[in-house]
Amino acid sequence: MFVHRRLTIATGAALLSLAVTGCSGLGRSMVGTVSYETGRGLGVRVTSPSVKGCHRLAPAGATKVENSTLVDMRLYRTRNCDAPHNTYLPSNSGDEIAPGTLPWRSYSVIH
Repeated sequence: MFVHRRLTIATGAALLSLAVTGCSGLGRSMVGTVSYETGRGLGVRVTSPSVKGCHRLAPAGATKVENSTLVDMRLYRTRNCDAPHNTYLPSNSGDEIAPGTLPWRSYSVIH
């Protein structure tokens, strides 16, 4: 009985360790939401996107972005985050494009 209980505790501890490691490993994500308004006036909300890579926004682009996450991001006017000029958007803040300018079409995370 004592050996069975000890084995159960050891197994539970091992599974808990794997779960914690998995959450902070390769699949890291921004904690919070990124919300934006498209060029057509539609609202979009993305919950906890990945911190890796370039993220495309809606095909019509975004005219207003709210970064309600714990990390900063960069907004680009191209679909693949390769524009030399970008907009820095700190965590827990928002921005809106100036009238007559191109919408944002992608973003990347600063981490």
